[in-house]
Amino acid sequence: MSRHVPLHGIIGYTITPFQEDGRVDLGTLQLLTDRMAGSGVHAIAPLGSTGSLPYLDDGEREAVIEATMKAVRGRVPVLAGVSSLTTERTLHHARFAERAGAAAVMVIPMSYWKLTEEEIFRHFDRIASALSIPIMAYNNPATGGLDMTPEFLARLLQIPNVTMVKESTGDVGRMHRLRQVAGEDVAFYNGSNPLALAAFAAGARGWCTAAPALIPELNLRLYREVVQKGDLAAARKVFQQQLPLLQFIVKGGLPRTIAAGLELRGTRVGPLRAPLLPLPETEREALRRILEKLEV
Repeated sequence: MSRHVPLHGIIGYTITPFQEDGRVDLGTLQLLTDRMAGSGVHAIAPLGSTGSLPYLDDGEREAVIEATMKAVRGRVPVLAGVSSLTTERTLHHARFAERAGAAAVMVIPMSYWKLTEEEIFRHFDRIASALSIPIMAYNNPATGGLDMTPEFLARLLQIPNVTMVKESTGDVGRMHRLRQVAGEDVAFYNGSNPLALAAFAAGARGWCTAAPALIPELNLRLYREVVQKGDLAAARKVFQQQLPLLQFIVKGGLPRTIAAGLELRGTRVGPLRAPLLPLPETEREALRRILEKLEV
């Protein structure tokens, strides 16, 4: 099994748009994906939190992956979200993503019952043993309901093909601890938007974010300044410029804020899938003001 880590830099998460009748709007999805892939991001990630993964059925998930691969056209790697409540369904989607041409898959453990560490370990081990592409272990207790410690994540990284960690607790100390227990060269990625600068300074390989749907140039400038140039002063300046938007989209919820931002920028993405509701008008106006400042 391969231990290759194909991802670095800005990993752009795409929204899943819907038609007025509730069906996934694959045409708009391809338009948005093509736009993001051409913006300079280093990878594309469909079916994350922004992509409404838990609200899609099996057929819709597969259609999103296929449409994404067609839109990307091999320009950048694709990291596909494949998580599900059961190991069997997660493995089903991981195999589909691999056949479709995804470079890697992302797995967050999800459960109604709180899983033990042994149950989570066996979940990842079974999936990894059936794939030849890398797996990113995604830790986000706020959405998945399960928290994986740095020590346990280091154990997961001993599984062949589990080669990456996405850390989204918003605690940079966990990133430093992960480097202590898993080794200085551990491939970890930031999933907490307001923590982007601190995460890169801590050694993150990349930043998994929905922000490139709205401000790809600023996201890429941050990566260039802090990682490629090592200019922390310039990095702080460009980070502070985008921080109000990063904080807003996290607080307001990724699907609703990214959908509202795209529509304010002129791209209609349709209604959200119930029970999600659109961004309230007062918050939409606040988002409009933030975006206008970024355009100055």
